[in-house]
Amino acid sequence: MSDPYQHRARKRFGQNFLHDAGVIHRILRAIHAREGERLLEIGPGQGALTEGLLASGAQLDVIELDLDLIPILQQRFGQEPRFRLNQGDALKFDFARLQAEPRSLRVVGNLPYNISTPLIFHLLNNAGLIRDMHFMLQKEVVERLAAEPGGGDWGRLSIMVQYHCAVEHLFNVGPGAFNPAPKVDSAIVRLVPHAQPPHPAKDPRQLERVVREAFNQRRKTLRNTLKGLLDAQDIEAAGVDGSLRPEQLDLAAFVRLADRLAERTAGQTSDA
Repeated sequence: MSDPYQHRARKRFGQNFLHDAGVIHRILRAIHAREGERLLEIGPGQGALTEGLLASGAQLDVIELDLDLIPILQQRFGQEPRFRLNQGDALKFDFARLQAEPRSLRVVGNLPYNISTPLIFHLLNNAGLIRDMHFMLQKEVVERLAAEPGGGDWGRLSIMVQYHCAVEHLFNVGPGAFNPAPKVDSAIVRLVPHAQPPHPAKDPRQLERVVREAFNQRRKTLRNTLKGLLDAQDIEAAGVDGSLRPEQLDLAAFVRLADRLAERTAGQTSDA
């Protein structure tokens, strides 16, 4: 007789199921969920973390895309009144549906590598609802999230996530903790949205534009890579050396460039 809890991981969903009990306990300790909290687990898979999260006494919503996993999760946890299953794509999920209080939602997930970056940006669009996030990601992605200026890991992902969140690389996880074993190392990261950004931009959309343009050709100087947005005088007026490469700038410098662009854009609008 086949085990109803068995499910073959699907490559198209990027599934690698966590099975190492030591790693599971370490993640649950890092999250430290408590009774009465609102938790959201993205991609619960076969429920490796789900069981421990529910044991905390928290209210748990899960989002699962794979239709074949729905009956497995329902059978294991469906009788628990604090468990609610949402079938669908987390990239398209409307987090307002959860009716969570501001800054109350604690998000957890062993994220498929192919959707991790767009999903983090989707969550940041809902950062006002979120207290913190704990994710299992490809180690290389966590290193980029937690990077500091000056190195090759510092880029668009680092800057935009650190604009919105404090980032903490907690610990690494080897391939053997998963079934099937991925070809890369993984890591756990904690993201805590800022109540107020440490360097607030006048228009965060302009920050996104500046950062995207700057890193489109990261080996070029800012004077060259930003010439479609800001001229040399604008860059200098923002207190930035145009001869630097983008990876040499910290978050505050990018915000100053974005504010200069916001001022120019506003001036052009008023002149029109």
